[in-house]
Amino acid sequence: MSTTEGSSASSLAGTLAGSLSGTVSGWFGRSRAAAVADIETAALRSDRFRLAREGDWQRLEAIVARIERGRLRGLSDDDLLALPVLYRTVASSLAIARETSLDQATLAYLEALVQRAWFVVYGPREGLGAWVRRFFGGGWGASVRALGSDVLIALALMVAGTIAGYLLVAGNADWYYALVPGSDGDARVPGASRAALLATLFGQQKQEGLSIFAAYLFSNNAQVSILAFALGFAFGLPSILLLVHNTAMLGALLWLYHGQGLDLEIVGWLSVHGTTELFAILLAGASGIHIGRAMAFPGDRSVLDAAAQAGRRTAQVMVGVVLMLIVAALLEGFARQLLDSTASRLIVGGFMLVFWIGYFFAWRRDRLPLGEDR
Repeated sequence: MSTTEGSSASSLAGTLAGSLSGTVSGWFGRSRAAAVADIETAALRSDRFRLAREGDWQRLEAIVARIERGRLRGLSDDDLLALPVLYRTVASSLAIARETSLDQATLAYLEALVQRAWFVVYGPREGLGAWVRRFFGGGWGASVRALGSDVLIALALMVAGTIAGYLLVAGNADWYYALVPGSDGDARVPGASRAALLATLFGQQKQEGLSIFAAYLFSNNAQVSILAFALGFAFGLPSILLLVHNTAMLGALLWLYHGQGLDLEIVGWLSVHGTTELFAILLAGASGIHIGRAMAFPGDRSVLDAAAQAGRRTAQVMVGVVLMLIVAALLEGFARQLLDSTASRLIVGGFMLVFWIGYFFAWRRDRLPLGEDR
């Protein structure tokens, strides 16, 4: 190859390399420029968005801050009327900011402001002390009465379950072992003598076996109460079955002691805590049935709306059910251990029954069930 040809080839290679380098540099240069432009555009868009709406945000924040400090009297009528409108406006701004991916500082500010405003607009209007006074001062009883016929349905099911358990065991004693939990050395079995059964009711306060059996009864009834309410969403059918099955055990126990002429003694032994505990189960079952009936027959409402409304009403009842179970546990753990006569047990159990019936149905105050509006 001649010197001239070599120089031409070198010149052509240099030209191509320069052209390629310029093209690549142009690509990256444009990418950097485009990225910078996008950032500037986003910042400008965020600034414009904030400036156009910042007045409403600041006004809402000032109103919310004043209410949070308890200075309601200092608010003007215009501010109170504007509060729900401003809340919806800022909530709309938050939705737009999320969709358009505005800067994180703006998003964080709007999210915090909307959350604070929600509690002011829709949050509870009373403190814990006021809620407790309203709950015990008539709200709980009103919630129970609001269940209406569901309480009667649950009561009928519990009576039917007791009768069914009694008749099943009376027809075949083997049913007793299926309905009543047993343990080694337990004297409560078919064929036990009167003396053996009587010994399980009196003079056994310090023996461990009685405590274990009592603890089982409480834990079992607590589980039944919770499940009877929680499973109400299945149109109330599991609640019905739980009520019948649980009271069938009661019927089996009554049959066992009836066979030895200890009807009054077993009723007294059970009544100390049973009137409270069985009443709690009754209310829990009625709550589950109420939810199930609302879902099965929603009327003009949707199934979800009917279930939600029934759930709000029965939730108040279940708060009271938990308290009743605690009272029953105290009666079972102390009162029944201290009372060793049928008469004293019947007095305590009868008093508790009269107290609950009077509190729920006789003593009435003009209070709505908690969580409901007129």
